Amino acid sequence: MAEKFYVATSPHIKKNISVTKVMWLVIAALLPAYIHTVFLFGMTTVWVSLAAVGGALVSEAFMQLLFKKKITLYDGSAFLTGLLVAFNVPPTIALWKVALGSAFAIIVAKQLFGGLGYNIFNPALAGRAFLMASYPADMTSGWSAPANGFLSLNPAASQAAADPAVVKFLDSVTSATPLNALKTARAALNDPGLEDQARHVIGELFSGESVINAFLGKVGGCLGETTALFLLIGGLFLLVAKLADWRVPAGYLGTVALLAWAFGGIDGLFTGEPLFHLFTGGLMLGAFFMATDMVTSPITAKGRWIFAVGCGVLTFTIRMWGGYPEGVSYSILLMNIFVPLIDRYTVPVSFGEVKS
Repeated sequence: MAEKFYVATSPHIKKNISVTKVMWLVIAALLPAYIHTVFLFGMTTVWVSLAAVGGALVSEAFMQLLFKKKITLYDGSAFLTGLLVAFNVPPTIALWKVALGSAFAIIVAKQLFGGLGYNIFNPALAGRAFLMASYPADMTSGWSAPANGFLSLNPAASQAAADPAVVKFLDSVTSATPLNALKTARAALNDPGLEDQARHVIGELFSGESVINAFLGKVGGCLGETTALFLLIGGLFLLVAKLADWRVPAGYLGTVALLAWAFGGIDGLFTGEPLFHLFTGGLMLGAFFMATDMVTSPITAKGRWIFAVGCGVLTFTIRMWGGYPEGVSYSILLMNIFVPLIDRYTVPVSFGEVKS
């Protein structure tokens, strides 16, 4: 009889899953993409990931010792942060810079806010933003082509031309990532001498072959920008396992696709190529593995739609009119700021509430 009157604090409905299990399952979801990047870039991927994860683990242990907290390296959160930092950097970046980015992610974006569950920004994206601000040249140049692939465009697409300006322009777009090439080509549309070549380049980027190559990881970029197919597989695993809410990736990807179709073309409204924007850059990684972070995303269903759409609008805006060719990391970080407000104003009405 006494058990019928047992009183406890919330939550009253519990699931047989722990933070540790969630973290390691998310890491498992990233394994297909990680194995694919090893195939694409060889031991470079291994060294970059070891530097990133090592920097995260050492920083986590150091801060917990400094604050006299229990060492919790086994819970997988620091390991996951380091792995995500590795996915957010080019394969050619110096290893010590990768470790420094992971250290910033753990020390500044996580532990100084109180540790796991108290951070307001996604730590891995904060680490990427730190590296972008500190070493922009290393984060935006020096790309290497993946195995059996190339950079943004097949070098054969760069045809000989008599004008040195045209040659320089074609060389610049055939040695960059797809989004960098698109940004360069869009800027060249305003130059009468390069307009025809720029249109040709954009047409090549938006072609079916280019989109398929991006989807299969045959073009250069950061480690997490070259494996859209396997990130999608891992993301679907997260949704099926209910480790992520489908509303966030659906709203994020859907918003970017709609805006890219409507405003991303060069011949007026609704002439853009949404698949190009979906499969290039860090959108797949951001939509499934960053924006869905349980700590830094809204807790309400309506709030998650607002958060996802906001991320999509900011991503497309930065890609089209910003100074950087990619906007995924900054869009999620900016929306992280508004999560407390979103949660506050999307709380469901209590059952039985009577408004005066």
